[in-house]
Amino acid sequence: MALRHAIESTLLVMGEASGYDLSKEFDGARATFWVATPQQLYRELDRMEADGVIVARTVEQEKRPNKRVFRLTDDGCAELSAFTRTAPRAVAIRDELMVMVQAVEVGDPAAVCDAVRAFRDAASAKLAYYERLERTWLGERRREELLADRHLGGPYLTLLRGLSFERENIDWAELALPVLEARG
Repeated sequence: MALRHAIESTLLVMGEASGYDLSKEFDGARATFWVATPQQLYRELDRMEADGVIVARTVEQEKRPNKRVFRLTDDGCAELSAFTRTAPRAVAIRDELMVMVQAVEVGDPAAVCDAVRAFRDAASAKLAYYERLERTWLGERRREELLADRHLGGPYLTLLRGLSFERENIDWAELALPVLEARG
């Protein structure tokens, strides 16, 4: 999957967004399915605009610089629709922490434990953010109602996957820490 498709799907849900708004959505501390730096986003937005899959308009602001907001075009919707008909690639894991844990026998167990604790703490912070977001999205509704919502069902499924992922990360860290601490 390309960053391009992640931006298209986000714009589909948001309707219209500035580069700053998108960068908040793709921030590693908040992102539910794709992480990108602001530089990557702005480069991709420029390419997408040149390709005609998004259009931008300038919003004049008082006491702040003007901003550009982007929306998906019909061509962008068609491209995103075509993407949904492709087979996804298998997820490839590249996890520096797992390399550190695997090498703990020749490494510094205390440093590896610190890295696992930092990983757990980051997962806990992200989980707390996702839980707040879920409470906001649900409001007075039941989970089934949100899942049935034509516009929010897909994003909510993505959020549920993020919740599950971060809970599993915390569980793994809690399992790993005593094992690694015993090596110190």
